[in-house]
Amino acid sequence: MGKLLYSVTMSLDGFIAGPGGDMSWLTPRIGPNPEVDALIGRIGALLVGNRTFRGDDPHRGTAKEGKPFGGGWEGPQFVLTHNPPDDPAPGITFVGDLRGAVAAAKAAAGDRYVNVLGASTARQCLEAGLLDEIFVCVAPVLLGDGVRLFDHPGGTDIALERLGVTQAPLATTIWMRVVQDGRPS
Repeated sequence: MGKLLYSVTMSLDGFIAGPGGDMSWLTPRIGPNPEVDALIGRIGALLVGNRTFRGDDPHRGTAKEGKPFGGGWEGPQFVLTHNPPDDPAPGITFVGDLRGAVAAAKAAAGDRYVNVLGASTARQCLEAGLLDEIFVCVAPVLLGDGVRLFDHPGGTDIALERLGVTQAPLATTIWMRVVQDGRPS
């Protein structure tokens, strides 16, 4: 079975979205990144948080709007929500509980990654001991406010093992494995 991976682009000061979930800051910073391109080819399914699914899109107003990775990926998507829309969306399954959503996404992904999109969903996966890896592109910008990568005041330390660090023209990429109970997951 595949692994659960959280991939995200973050500002140097730790924000993945601006105030109110604004993703427009990301638009000029999306560019060539061989690590991201290779990762996209290894994704078998997406696990998307409800706010991310219904939220802002860095490709707003372009032909890439509403498409995962700007149209660079297609496949099954599972949206974690307690309030599914009345009208079904093609290729998207709405699931009401975290473990059920993870299990369904992993079954669909096979031996490929389930890529988590959404800060709250990623945090829930991490807290439940379900998250295997974290892939962060650090963009050279300071946002000053917004949605944090992982925001859990009073939370506990979670050990990570570095798998790799690479440079691309618009970001530094850091790939980590989550250490569970003193052992890598």
